[in-house]
Amino acid sequence: MDNISTMSKQQLNEVKIILTDIDDTLTTDGRLKSNAYSALENLSNSGFIVIPVTGRCAGWCDHIARMWPVNGVVGENGAFFFSYDHQSKKMQQTYCQTPKERKENHLALHEIKKTILKNVSGSALASDQDYRHTDLAIDFAEDVATLSSNKIKEIVTIAENAGAIAKVSSIHVNCWIGSHNKLSTSLTTLEQVFGVSNSNIQNEVLFIGDSPNDSMMFDYFNKSVGVANVMDFIKELDKPPKYITLNHSGEGFVELADSLLRR
Repeated sequence: MDNISTMSKQQLNEVKIILTDIDDTLTTDGRLKSNAYSALENLSNSGFIVIPVTGRCAGWCDHIARMWPVNGVVGENGAFFFSYDHQSKKMQQTYCQTPKERKENHLALHEIKKTILKNVSGSALASDQDYRHTDLAIDFAEDVATLSSNKIKEIVTIAENAGAIAKVSSIHVNCWIGSHNKLSTSLTTLEQVFGVSNSNIQNEVLFIGDSPNDSMMFDYFNKSVGVANVMDFIKELDKPPKYITLNHSGEGFVELADSLLRR
């Protein structure tokens, strides 16, 4: 991994769209600090398309799409894309699954939830679970004492053995049923909503994240960046980012934004 300072002026000038994780990428110690939010706003005001790509819930994503200086949000690890039209005052919601599929999968995830909570001591439902439409989020570090790596692996194993996909973020294990993921929905959104062609995507799009569930994004995008705390998970990453910031979490995002804004 190279520091983002090694990115050439040409590479930076090509970037038009920033895809960003939220937890421990935009946030620091669980909070969205003013400098990170200002960096988002400065990027948006400078003409960049900014799209958070997160495991966070539909309820949060409604708020983010509506009130943050962003062009939409991919949520629940690729289950949907929300964007808000401020002129028509309408929320646009595009799901990867039909209502029937979501209802059936909800029942299956409920059984997985019961098994995990019964067998993995110290685990808990994520505090935002009531606002999720498509996935199950098990908290291992946000509002509970941080679980051991063995317990985190046990959560993943239970979910996978029951036929679900399980991905580890910096705070949750996100479990869902279906073929969607952060990358697949991001690519569909870039093409269908923002008109980005396959021939331009590697030049125009940059992704920044921090944890194992960002590994597919790190691998796919030539301009993939990890904030410095990605090193906490380096042994668990199938594919690391191509570049890394000097600073951690939100400060790392600000570092990237400053590089793009002064190009």
